[in-house]
Amino acid sequence: MTSIRTPSTGRRARTELRYLVLAAQREGHRVLGRYLRPLEVTPSQAEILLVLAVHEPLTLAEVGRLIVCETSSPSRIVDGLIRLGLVEREPGQTDRRVVQLRLTEAGRQRVPKILKVDQDMDELFLGQLSEDEARLIGDALRKMLKGTVSGDAVEARFGTSD
Repeated sequence: MTSIRTPSTGRRARTELRYLVLAAQREGHRVLGRYLRPLEVTPSQAEILLVLAVHEPLTLAEVGRLIVCETSSPSRIVDGLIRLGLVEREPGQTDRRVVQLRLTEAGRQRVPKILKVDQDMDELFLGQLSEDEARLIGDALRKMLKGTVSGDAVEARFGTSD
């Protein structure tokens, strides 16, 4: 039988941080799903709707570069949004072979409600942090994610922290 040793103090802090980030992500995703349920969208669908609201029209590849919810292809999520009547495909303006994605009127009507959920989530999960604490944690997470697909998506969507 192999014994498991407690990591050294420095390593323990990093290991615990990794689990705290994972726990915060899982808890946040669970609560976000519950808040979004009345709007009949998933957290991943909500993220894509918010990205389109700011940047439309976008190709599927462009959507993929701006979202964190899906690191491979967002096509399955977009297909679901199309079936719900919240997003539509249209031929590109300059190249008709390129398909661009836009919000439908129904999708546009969901966006303010999703933004309200976003604000509620910020208050619920981050309301007890000072502005300095939030900035410090954000800077640390950006450093951790630098050069990753998810980190690049956050950077493309929000820019660098000031």
